Order: sequence, then C-alpha cells, then structure tokens
Amino acid sequence: MADREFRSGFVCFVGRPNTGKSTLTNALVGQKIAITSSRPQTTRHTIRGIVHRDHAQLILVDTPGLHRPRTLLGQRLNDLVRDTYSEVDVIALCVPADEKIGPGDKWIVQQIKQMAPKTTVLGVVTKIDKVGRDQVAEQLLALSQLLGPEADVVPVSAVKGEQVEVLVDVIASKMPEGPAFYPDGELTDEPEETLMAELIREAALEGVRDELPHSLAVVIEEVLPYEEREDMLDVHAILYVERPSQKSIIIGKGGSRLKEVGTNARHQIEHILGTRIYLNLHVKVAKDWQRDPKQLGKLGF
Repeated sequence: MADREFRSGFVCFVGRPNTGKSTLTNALVGQKIAITSSRPQTTRHTIRGIVHRDHAQLILVDTPGLHRPRTLLGQRLNDLVRDTYSEVDVIALCVPADEKIGPGDKWIVQQIKQMAPKTTVLGVVTKIDKVGRDQVAEQLLALSQLLGPEADVVPVSAVKGEQVEVLVDVIASKMPEGPAFYPDGELTDEPEETLMAELIREAALEGVRDELPHSLAVVIEEVLPYEEREDMLDVHAILYVERPSQKSIIIGKGGSRLKEVGTNARHQIEHILGTRIYLNLHVKVAKDWQRDPKQLGKLGF
C-alpha cells in the first residue's frame, strides 16, 4: 500500500525578484544549491534541487524571474521560463509577507494562466518571520483572492525553517503517484561546472551596488587534476563583464576584491564537491555581450 502512494513530480517557484525563491529551494533541499542574492535577476540557469522524503520526491526547477524583456538575453530567459511552466506539475507563487501584492504579482499570475492553464498553482507567503501574525493572515487572504478559491496558500519562513515541512506535504499531495525520478542522495542534476559558475557569480556579486548583475557571466574553462596534489582539482574560470569600468570593480584595488571573491567561491565549491580545489579566476571584457547573439551562445545562453 505504502509503495503505491509514493508521489513524485516537478515544481517551480515563481515570483517577483527577491521574494525568497532561492532561499526556499535551499531550505527544502537542505543544502545550498540555488544562488541567493539580494539582487534581482541573479538566477540564470534552471538549477534543479531534489527533495527526498519517505513519501515523496519533489524536483525543484528554479527559473530566472519572468520579466518584460529589454535585451536579447531577457527574451531568451523568458523563453526558458515559458518552457518550464508548461512542463512542471505544480507552480508555486511566492509573495513575501512584508510587501503588498502589486501589479508585478498580478502580471505573473496572468502569464501563468496564459502559458500553463492546466498546471496546478499554489501560493506561498514567504519571510513570515519578518512581520506579526495579523500581517501574515492579511497576506494569506490577499494571495488567496489573487489565485482563486481552489488554490492552497502556505505561510513559510525558509530562514527559520518554519512550516517548510508543511509546504513539502502540500506540494507532494498535488503530485502524481509514481516512483522517484532520481536515486536517494542526489541533490541536483545540474552539471558540476554549472554549479561552480553560479557560486563564483554569486561571490562576485556580493556587496556590489551598481549594475553588475546582468552584465556578469561566468564560464568554467577547464577542470583538471591539480598537478602537485592528487586530492585536489584545478579549476579555471573566466568572469565576463561588458565594460572596463566593471572589470576594475570586480578586480578591486590591487586585486584585493578578486582575491576575496576567489576565497568565498572556493569554500562554497569545496563544500558542494566534497574535494579541495585550486581556483584560477580571470576577468575579461566582452563588449555588450547581452545584445549579441553570437556572444550569448558562446557564454551558454
């Protein structure tokens, strides 16, 4: 009986930038997989986190935020989102407890209904640790009205771990019955190079207050055994920016900032790979790469 009731499927968290989607992904998976940043538009790749429970397996598909595109890159990111919406079993709209529901949220709901009318949608009120109970209740009601009476709405705090298991159970209940897609213990099906590039990108964006997010792409050139030590890997990565001024921001005075980026990224990568690495970072300027189809292709978009 128990075997038959096992459920598995794909879920995608959507919402305006900074609504806590990546933090929630990491809380559900139990390890850092999606990059988290206080900057909008930082997630570029469909990184899947895999949630293993006794009764279910949820595959989390993390998409770039859906937005009104201004560049060719923006258009390609939106196409990626559209494909994802129609292929998942559940779409979970994330709205933070401490921000009023606005036109951006309404626009996303409208897009979901157009692109994936048959997909089950549920609401998640995130960051409930930031406000009082009354405000959480108000937001639950507002989100419920936005999504319609048939949609479940769950309040969570990914940072505090509150209600995370409740959310897992609600999502699992919407999944089709069926066996697990991935073996136990696997946390993501992304290639290791993609995870490395995302972690380097996150470290480079940390604390930078100008227009870097869209303009920064990271490419892993090669991963080799480290010559001097068998238990280490030698990772070579290039950080591409659009302008020389951005290059100097990333490198910092006397290379100090790039060194810091390297140290932070190395710790994160070693944690995920479970092996020591030697990280070589180089910064290059690729003029206006976001608008150039050839360069976009070269950088993996």
